[in-house]
Amino acid sequence: MSALEPVCDKPAVSVIMPAYNAGKYISEAVRSVISQSCRNWELIIIDDCSCDDTVEAAAVFSEADTRIRLYRNETNIGARRSRERALKTARAEWVAFLDADDMWEDNKLQKQMEFAAGKNADFTFTGSSFIDENSIPYGWIMNVPEEIDYSGLLKQNIISCSSVLLKKHLLLYNTPSGDGTHEDYAHWLTLLRNGVRAYGLDQPLLRYRVYRASSSGNKFRSALMTYRTYRLVGLSFFDAARAMFFYASRSMRKYSNIRNSGAYGGRKKRNI
Repeated sequence: MSALEPVCDKPAVSVIMPAYNAGKYISEAVRSVISQSCRNWELIIIDDCSCDDTVEAAAVFSEADTRIRLYRNETNIGARRSRERALKTARAEWVAFLDADDMWEDNKLQKQMEFAAGKNADFTFTGSSFIDENSIPYGWIMNVPEEIDYSGLLKQNIISCSSVLLKKHLLLYNTPSGDGTHEDYAHWLTLLRNGVRAYGLDQPLLRYRVYRASSSGNKFRSALMTYRTYRLVGLSFFDAARAMFFYASRSMRKYSNIRNSGAYGGRKKRNI
């Protein structure tokens, strides 16, 4: 693979990819960025002290393409702080996130940039399709509304982190954080509560990976993290419990849809 020069000095989109022990999948994720019809991007990969071959796999791309930069944390600091580290080096006005085991459709950035321009939006997200550990697709598509408000987002976090495209300044909000919570969800809730409008592009431009390995303990832990997230953003005990009712029912429906559309992929680690 020959080295590529950046399209221009300043990219239109900074793509941030935290990675931890993602050696099995990171090449697919990176290739889905390289394949974008919108070529004016930079990709910032932050390895969070992986124990596998994540760094070696990512280095193949960073050495061949000048739009890709690879950094490695000295200690394991988690996905949120890894994203924050990458954000400090991001040069574009727009920021997109992509987990190292997810993938994008080839026209994701172009369609989303055009959608944002048409809506005069600062915060957008897309629908999702689902793939298993072997990148085999499931048959179900997660649709998203044209716009979601704070009360709607409380009932279900329909904003997949790997689908968002938003202005960099929105990521500089002083958002509460805490261990054992879904901190990206807390950030979206904080933005919407403060009047930011989030627009959904109802096309499955994200391919979201789910895993067979799942347990009731993992599901309970995720539910507990969601409850803690509600409390973190200021909901009372009663309001958090009420929101959890909607969360539980909609989550069960979502994963039932995935299971019924093919071999069950289970629940993915999320919102670390």
